[in-house]
Amino acid sequence: MTKYAKFFLGAAVFLSLSACASAETDGTGAGTDNTTSGSGATLAAIIDRGELNAGVNDSLPGFGYVDSDGNYVGFDIDLGHAVAAATLGDSEAISFRSLSAQERFIAVQTGEVDVLLRNTTWTTSRDSDVGMDFGPVTFYDGQGMMVRTESGISTLADLGGRTIGVETGTTTELNLADQMDALGIDYNTQTFDDRNALIAAYEAGSVDAWTTDRSGLVSSFAVLADPEEHMILEETLSKEPLAPAVLHGDNQWNDIVTWVVYALIQAEEFGITQDNIDDFMDSDDPDIQRLLGVEGGLGSMLGLEDDFAYQAISQVGNYGEIYDRHLGPDTQFNLPRGMNALYQNGGLHYSMPFR
Repeated sequence: MTKYAKFFLGAAVFLSLSACASAETDGTGAGTDNTTSGSGATLAAIIDRGELNAGVNDSLPGFGYVDSDGNYVGFDIDLGHAVAAATLGDSEAISFRSLSAQERFIAVQTGEVDVLLRNTTWTTSRDSDVGMDFGPVTFYDGQGMMVRTESGISTLADLGGRTIGVETGTTTELNLADQMDALGIDYNTQTFDDRNALIAAYEAGSVDAWTTDRSGLVSSFAVLADPEEHMILEETLSKEPLAPAVLHGDNQWNDIVTWVVYALIQAEEFGITQDNIDDFMDSDDPDIQRLLGVEGGLGSMLGLEDDFAYQAISQVGNYGEIYDRHLGPDTQFNLPRGMNALYQNGGLHYSMPFR
């Protein structure tokens, strides 16, 4: 296990996870007068255009980024492919929109994207004042702090008088202030418009530490010049449940995104994978029959084909396969599942019943 994966695992053991790549109402362009779409309007628009528009990150390796061939890849990207497969029967019927933390909610509000799959924390203000509706948590995260290994910094208390870098348009700065004030620590902050600028400043020594979601910190090891020179402190600063978001007001579309996520989780619970799914089509288990659309008519209740879950799983894989593909032991991140394991394995993920 890599050094930084151990830090992540240590934090994952505690249910007080914390971090953030999430914007407050300020700076999002959102107000109290939020736009809403009528129930069914989003699905109708997607079917009419024949393509799903998803808002994503393009610079967060492991979750959402553009590879050397110009393709969007990552954990969140595959969730988008799964929604496209379930909705349109084709996982490739999707267009990705790269969005900054400041742009993301405006893109949903204006209809530029149908779903936001961009390391976004589910909070009260976003679920109300900003006008988002959230699907199930897809990644349980928490805010962390990265420092240089030889800096002598081993706890938050050691950051007294130091300069800490944060990205604008996120709740990171607020969480940092709350925790440092509680500890009575004086510190300086330097803000940056985007993640790349923040990491560059940190590597150049302009800031002594930087903070964001632990997943984002771990992701940065893929771009740091010498990962071994850096470490993530064991302390966490907040809870950051990351979840897909859609525009408030279209209950049908929110239901669709929700049940696609649950289908991926339920498939892992049943041991249904991308490769063996056809072996389950003759199963006598009524729960499996309903999940895969053999009977029950659950898809039509959502406005989809009854085999919507089959399409998502067969074309993209179950939750565990998606996680392992981008974050698991065979990747450079080697992130232990921790709280993102299934409930029977000590994690927090389980699906609502398909019935």
